[in-house]
Amino acid sequence: MAIDSSWGAEADKERWNQKYETGNYLFGRDPIQFLTDHVDLLPKGTALDLAMGEGRNGVFLATKGFQVTGVDISEAGFKKAQVLASEKGVTLTTVVADLEQYTLPPNTFDLIICTYYLQRDLFPKIAMALKPGGMVLIETYTVDHLQYRPKFNRTFLLERNELLTLLPGLRVVRYQEVDTGQEAFASILAQKPAPATK
Repeated sequence: MAIDSSWGAEADKERWNQKYETGNYLFGRDPIQFLTDHVDLLPKGTALDLAMGEGRNGVFLATKGFQVTGVDISEAGFKKAQVLASEKGVTLTTVVADLEQYTLPPNTFDLIICTYYLQRDLFPKIAMALKPGGMVLIETYTVDHLQYRPKFNRTFLLERNELLTLLPGLRVVRYQEVDTGQEAFASILAQKPAPATK
């Protein structure tokens, strides 16, 4: 989730470091299914994993030949991401940064992924940072998740169908809303138009 201004970046960083400083991988070591299901549709090249955490999705992309850069506020998460990458025989570039302050370079990435982190003002920046023809893959919780975690801050939950409205100018390739009976989330794969050929 995005940083709450009442916490401040340093407090948020400390909170996530404490969560990640356990022997186990908080969110598991395997990539999300929406990513594995659609990896063959993704344009190969440079990938940016926003709010990378412990690296499960970024490491998976690296095993598929992507040059992966991960951005996250937590050094503890990155340590585990690097261990996972080493086990899989791949490398990652990691950048410790507060995403509320991080600048995405324009027209740079073939793929951007962001999972289980919602900062709505990132969406136009993501679109600008994609190369023409590049894709974005996003998955995060929806308001229906409140039935499983009633105390979850609704600010950081998607409304139903909201994800379809957050990437104007991009073509939706795949979209889903899922309720597993334990969690509820939405996923999208969208593509930045390539320039028309003459």
